Amino acid sequence: MKRYLPFIIIALVLAGAVVITLTLWRRGTSGDGSNISNSSTAAQSSNNAAAPGQPPTNSAGLTKPNVKVSSPVVLEEYGDYQCPPCGALYPELKKIEGEYGDQLRIVFHHFPLMKMHKNALAAAHAAEAARNQNKFWEMHDRLYRNQKEWVDQEDPRPTFIGYARELKLNAEQFKRDMDSNQVDQRISADIQRGSAAGVTGTPTVFIDNQMLRYEATNAEGLRRGINLMLERKATS
Repeated sequence: MKRYLPFIIIALVLAGAVVITLTLWRRGTSGDGSNISNSSTAAQSSNNAAAPGQPPTNSAGLTKPNVKVSSPVVLEEYGDYQCPPCGALYPELKKIEGEYGDQLRIVFHHFPLMKMHKNALAAAHAAEAARNQNKFWEMHDRLYRNQKEWVDQEDPRPTFIGYARELKLNAEQFKRDMDSNQVDQRISADIQRGSAAGVTGTPTVFIDNQMLRYEATNAEGLRRGINLMLERKATS
């Protein structure tokens, strides 16, 4: 028995070492896994929640800069009332206008693509005739919201006169103004101005005189451009 005792002691020492090693390895593995999981969760929570004091994100997931500017960013759209992409952009511009308030001023310029859209020029005349009675934006909204109603009509003028009556405009004056040289000249001036600035299609958007790439002329691209200009104004 005595001659086996050293071997028994060695075996017990080795077994104890194995147990200790396994225990330490399990603790280390558990600790590393816990740190990774917690860090990942914390990062996700940080990304999803706005930091205290920061403005909330808008519908495109972009944070509106919390800056004060002495003058608003000017967004100019060259549009065609019969253009489908213009019609799709219209509700996004309305949302953006509401989000930015007095930090943004939107200007609309007529650029009817008459070779492609037979009723685009008549619609532009309707909007400008409404301007003569201080209802340009109200007519603008109706033309875009009801685009599908009049785009294929042989003569959309009765529809536009109906919109004028809904807006409680003087219908007789509205009819005269739609055919007036004054209205025609304003639309022609917009077309000439757009052509000189490099406009070839619609919608074309300028943000503080910088033309937005066509592929960026969407809700996210517009907000990014506006945010950039707001930050520039704040630091200039």
